[in-house]
Amino acid sequence: METRFWHKNYDYNVPTTIRYPKIPVPELVHIAASNTPNKPALNLYGTEISFFLLRRQIVRMANALAGLGVKKGDRVGVHLPNTPQYVIAYYAAMSLGAIVVNLNPMYTAEELKGLTENTGTNTLFTFDMVLPNIRQLCREVEIQNVIVTRVTDFIDGFDVSTPEELELEKGWHHFSRLLESSTNTVPPRVEIDPHDPALIQFTGGTTGLPKGAVLTHRNILAATMHANLWGAHLNSMTPVAERNVLAMLPFFHVYGDIVVLNWAMFNCATQILVPRFDIEEIMGLLENIPRIQFFPAVPTMIGAILNHPKAESMELDKKFGLLNSGGAPCPVSLIERAKDLNISFSEGWGMSETTAMGIANPNMGLKKPGSIGIPIPDNDIRLVDPSDGVTEVKQGERGELTISGPQVMSGYWNNPEETANQLKDGWLYTGDVAVQDEDGYVYLVDRTKDMIIASGYNIYPREIDEVLYRHPKVSEAAAVGVADEYRGETIKAFITLKQGETATEEEIIEFCKDKLAPYKRPKIVEFREEIPKSAVGKVLRKNLRAEEEEKSGKKS
Repeated sequence: METRFWHKNYDYNVPTTIRYPKIPVPELVHIAASNTPNKPALNLYGTEISFFLLRRQIVRMANALAGLGVKKGDRVGVHLPNTPQYVIAYYAAMSLGAIVVNLNPMYTAEELKGLTENTGTNTLFTFDMVLPNIRQLCREVEIQNVIVTRVTDFIDGFDVSTPEELELEKGWHHFSRLLESSTNTVPPRVEIDPHDPALIQFTGGTTGLPKGAVLTHRNILAATMHANLWGAHLNSMTPVAERNVLAMLPFFHVYGDIVVLNWAMFNCATQILVPRFDIEEIMGLLENIPRIQFFPAVPTMIGAILNHPKAESMELDKKFGLLNSGGAPCPVSLIERAKDLNISFSEGWGMSETTAMGIANPNMGLKKPGSIGIPIPDNDIRLVDPSDGVTEVKQGERGELTISGPQVMSGYWNNPEETANQLKDGWLYTGDVAVQDEDGYVYLVDRTKDMIIASGYNIYPREIDEVLYRHPKVSEAAAVGVADEYRGETIKAFITLKQGETATEEEIIEFCKDKLAPYKRPKIVEFREEIPKSAVGKVLRKNLRAEEEEKSGKKS
């Protein structure tokens, strides 16, 4: 069969190959500021920052960081929600050739310790609401520069915080003061090659500690171009002055990083920032915005909005140019719901390791419900026999999905063993089992690995097991994902107790509170006499999942 036979299903204006810009990522801000200086780049609860002013603040922060000794190759942790401070910190660090380490604000001190140690993070941007965790972290890990902001510091009408109010430790820096003190608006002169690392993006790890996918400037530019050109019809029909995106996906997640933050910079689109997902707040926000050109989200968010009592009366089909789903498989029922409401809808597949992009359904071409679509430009896929990882399976047969393309990561940070496991001769082994049909459309059927996807977050159960095993009464534990209408999957823990012990579900869940981020905590606990295992004593999660599926099948 000819290679890339799926090209025939591309939209009329999507190229089959792309010439990628050979520029560092922060250059996107410069291009936007040069072309639309007065247009709002960011809008946070009504407070706007123009592209011109944003560029100026990014350059000043880059020079402030240089003054603190940050240099090319250093790791800079960005531990912030979707606020102007995140955008400034992200592009300022990259302007120096430093590597941004994306950190989820929900991580516990223990999780942050593992990740900052693994990456050798020497500078950390963080915020007022998580300072107890950061104080604890800094007692155990030496971080040279800690820069703190208050979430509301960039909202008109709120007083800007002071270092005294935030009770900053000696030697810590205050974000707004640091920015004020830096008056140098000359961009730093740092040679950055497109193949230099730009971002460390964490993804679940089978051994407890998440793995850091190293994404280069070229990876990010390639993925941004893919996101832009795959939805090309959206921009060709939207004047630059009217381009905007609802920035509800967290920037610390690879999907939000590419499909919101960098997509918006590339297209001079205003980002309407949403620092947290609260459904009533979101519905109120949507009521007050006449038009959103592009709205990428995970199925959990989409479900909450489309099934909200107000959804019918709000004329969402008039508000949304394109609603895009990613981050987790989208239930067909939800796609049907979008159609019933006349909302333009698209779905795609990507991973942290593929810089969020990889396979997607065309917007105007053939769409197949239940399929994640066809490979995007300059990407190839092979489905291989999971038992040997080499033999290609026949069309229509199940195989492990492997992918190769310009947005595939350069490897895992500080983890040559995992890199060698998952990257072979330029092919990324995804751990997803899939089927490809005669038109090139890909259907995910299973996972070779046991990852749980809840609310768009990738969760590896081993990490949860490790915490459960630390409970003094627990003998054995296994966490699995069980189907959940709202979250996609929710976490259930199966536990056997030590002889003579008794425990409650509440006690186990409470134990996990300070050790796991909220989305990783078990929501259901089942106590068992024994947990199914293979002949070599390996826990058979597959069997536990099958039991749960059978139960839910009987229920429905």
